[in-house]
Amino acid sequence: MAQHWWQRIIPPTKLERDLAGQSVLSAFATGAFLTGTAVFFTQIVGLSGAQVGLGMSVAALVTLSLSIPLGRLADKVGAKRLWVISALLEAALYFSWPLISGFLLFVVMLSVLASVETAGRSARNVYRIEVFPRETRVRAMAFQRSARNVGYTLGAGASGVALGIGTHEAILAVPILTGGLLLLNALMIGFLPDLRRQVPVHGDDHHLSPGAFRNKGFVVLGICNGVLSSNQVLLNVVVPLWLVERTDAPQVLLAWLFGTNTVLAVLLQVRASRGAETVNGALRAVRWSGWAFVLSCVVLSVTHETVGWVSIVLIWVGHITITGAELWQSASDWGFTSELSDPRRLGDYQGVWGMGYQIEPIVFPALYTFLALSWGAPGWVVIAAIGVTAAVVSHPAARAAERHLERHGAAPVAA
Repeated sequence: MAQHWWQRIIPPTKLERDLAGQSVLSAFATGAFLTGTAVFFTQIVGLSGAQVGLGMSVAALVTLSLSIPLGRLADKVGAKRLWVISALLEAALYFSWPLISGFLLFVVMLSVLASVETAGRSARNVYRIEVFPRETRVRAMAFQRSARNVGYTLGAGASGVALGIGTHEAILAVPILTGGLLLLNALMIGFLPDLRRQVPVHGDDHHLSPGAFRNKGFVVLGICNGVLSSNQVLLNVVVPLWLVERTDAPQVLLAWLFGTNTVLAVLLQVRASRGAETVNGALRAVRWSGWAFVLSCVVLSVTHETVGWVSIVLIWVGHITITGAELWQSASDWGFTSELSDPRRLGDYQGVWGMGYQIEPIVFPALYTFLALSWGAPGWVVIAAIGVTAAVVSHPAARAAERHLERHGAAPVAA
């Protein structure tokens, strides 16, 4: 039993452990800054809360428009090289944050940073698909996601110390810490194994290897995945607001909810990903994610009417089921991108897939907050229906993506 427990925590191979360590470091870096974002931008840069929100929306729209060309960069220059370059640029940009003042510079800086992060994420995903065999790829990605949760927790703790000190210098130190950690991150990536693409990239031969955007099933599947990933909006935005404004549960419960989510993500992500290495397995994970999404909405919707410990228990159960939706959605994501990406255009496919994730923060925070807080229980029903629709449509979309690859002679990526 003890060995089984360790297997859920420690990756079994050196390469998986190296990438898990890199995931802890990069998440530690960005988690430190994200935790103190609101304080840094308002107290140091001198912006209002509305300006910060507007700047983030502009940056999200910029990265949405650049997602495909940034993904294609990985095909042009190589995944590992682009990943290292992106990490170095990220570090330089975080070192520059203390020099930024005014709304215009803030928007430009945030847009450039978000674009660099998007390029790095696409390159990282291409590298992971290329470096691991098909049978261990999803498992390796699950270990890395568990590691990222550990890193985010460490980052939040470090930022919490700075915010607790509260001085101008302590808050300024947060982006400097992030930049320094990202430099170490770039160094760690540089020591990872070099790869040479096993399948040649067809740059302009659209007959042999049409662009990812022409694979309509894959495009629709990416959008469905983005909708299902809106479980993060429920976790981080809607449930906290619902708890504070519509229930009698104590606000301190929020800390326990986020702690529970982190622990479950670290302990159960690998287990939830078992079997998702195939398209059929990924679709099974989508179904589980959809059911968990719906169950969360049903449980949370009734907490407006409950009182005392009943509210606390139901909100906690609802948060656990959202965590389940998150874990299964992540597993299906890795299975789909592994099995349904054309190996001749991996970066292109990652760019298209990333568009679904970039739609999520633009659309769902405002939509879900309005539905839940303004409509109450009927609003939760609509949110559940959105999740069910995405899960249902994922099935014909995945099959259409499979048929497209078969027509164009694209075998799944080996290693």
